Amino acid sequence: MDVNQTKQEHLLALKVMRLTKPTLFTNLPVTCEDRDLPGDLFGQLMKEDPSTIKGAETLMLGEMLTLPQNFGNIFLGETFSSYISVHNDSSQVVKDILVKADLQTSSQRLNLSASNSAVAELKPECCIDDVIHHEVKEIGTHILVCAVSYTTQYGEKLYFRKFFKFQVLKPLDVKTKFYNAETDEVFLEAQIQNITTSPMFMEKVSLEPSMMYNVTELNTVSSSDEGESTFGKMSYLQPMDTRQYLYCLKPKPEYAEKAGVIKGVTVIGKLDIVWKTNLGERGRLQTSQLQRMAPGYGDIRLSLEVIPDTVNLEEPFDIMCKITNCSERTMDLVLEMCNTSSIHWCGVSGRQLGKLNPGASLSLPLTVFSSVQGLQSISGLRLTDTFLKRTYEYDDIAQVCVVCPFKSNEC
Repeated sequence: MDVNQTKQEHLLALKVMRLTKPTLFTNLPVTCEDRDLPGDLFGQLMKEDPSTIKGAETLMLGEMLTLPQNFGNIFLGETFSSYISVHNDSSQVVKDILVKADLQTSSQRLNLSASNSAVAELKPECCIDDVIHHEVKEIGTHILVCAVSYTTQYGEKLYFRKFFKFQVLKPLDVKTKFYNAETDEVFLEAQIQNITTSPMFMEKVSLEPSMMYNVTELNTVSSSDEGESTFGKMSYLQPMDTRQYLYCLKPKPEYAEKAGVIKGVTVIGKLDIVWKTNLGERGRLQTSQLQRMAPGYGDIRLSLEVIPDTVNLEEPFDIMCKITNCSERTMDLVLEMCNTSSIHWCGVSGRQLGKLNPGASLSLPLTVFSSVQGLQSISGLRLTDTFLKRTYEYDDIAQVCVVCPFKSNEC
C-alpha cells in the first residue's frame, strides 16, 4: 500500500509549532566611498529599504522582526513552549478525540498535556488547540511525542503520532574556586562564561548558602547611598565573555564556636543564575551543591582575632589570640613565647593554660613589640600538650606594619 494513501486515511491533521519570540531582521549592508563609481547609490538604496533603521542604515540589525523557521536553539534553563493544533479536515464528525503530548529525554518521559480527558466530538473544519510549557532541565536530545486517538462516525478507532526532535544546549560554563581564610570564613569565586552566540543580560547571580553559613556578596562598590555593581549599570555578558563573582561565607553564631563541626563542613551552597536573551526570553539555572576540600587544622588551631594594622617601632601593642582544640581528646596546654630577630614578646613564657576540652576555644591576650620597621610577621609561639608531650609551633600567624613615629633620620 502506498505511504501517501495511508496518511490520507486519517480524518484529523496534527500541527506542532514552537512558541518563541521573534528575532530582529539582519541584512548585509553594502557601502562604498563617495568618490567610487557607484557614488551614493548604495546609500540611497539602504535608506529606501524598509528593513533598515533610519539614520543607522549600515547596522546589520534592522527594525523588522522575523519569525523562526524551525525549533532553533533551546538552552538549558529556558522554558520550552509549543502550540499543538488538531484540525478536522474531513466532512464528518469525529468523536472521542484524545491528544497526548510527551517529552522523551535521555533519562525520563514527561507528560506535558494540559488535560488527559477526551473531547466528545469535533465537527468538520474545527480544531482543538493546546499550549504546553516545560522548563528544560537536561542537556542532550529531546523528543516531543504527540499522539492523537479518535473514533469515526462509523465506530472505527484510529490512532497516529508524530515525533519532533530537538537539541538542548548548555548556555553557561560555570567554574568555582574556594579560598579558606585563617578564620572560619570561606571565599567563593564563581567564573561564569556565556557560551551562546547572543549576548545575555545577567538579571541575578546569587549564592544560596548551606544552613551553617551566612553569605555576603562582594560584587558591589560602596557609594554614598547604595552600592553600585562592579559590572556597571547594564549587566550584559557578550558571547564567550567571562565574568567573575565573589562571595564571602561566615559561620552562623551558633556554629562559629564548634570548630570540629565547621572543620568538617564541605557543602557550601549553590548558585542561582537568572538571565535574559534576545527580546526578554528568561532562563534560570541552579547549580548542584558546591563542595570544598575541608581545611586541615591539625589537632590544635591558633588564630589572631584582634591585631592592629599599624604599630609604632619599639612600642608594645596588644593582640588577642584564639586557641581551639580541633582534636577529639582533652589537652593540657603550656604556652611558650620565643623572641625572633624582629618580634619580642612581653610577659612570662611557659605559662600553664590549663585543660581544653575537644571543640572548645580559649581567648588569650598577649603583648608584643617590634624592633624592626616594615611589614613584620608575628611568630615565635609554641604550644605543648603535657598529656602526650606533643609540641606545636606557630610561625607567620599574621602580619603587622611597623612604622617609626619620629621624622629624624635615626629611625
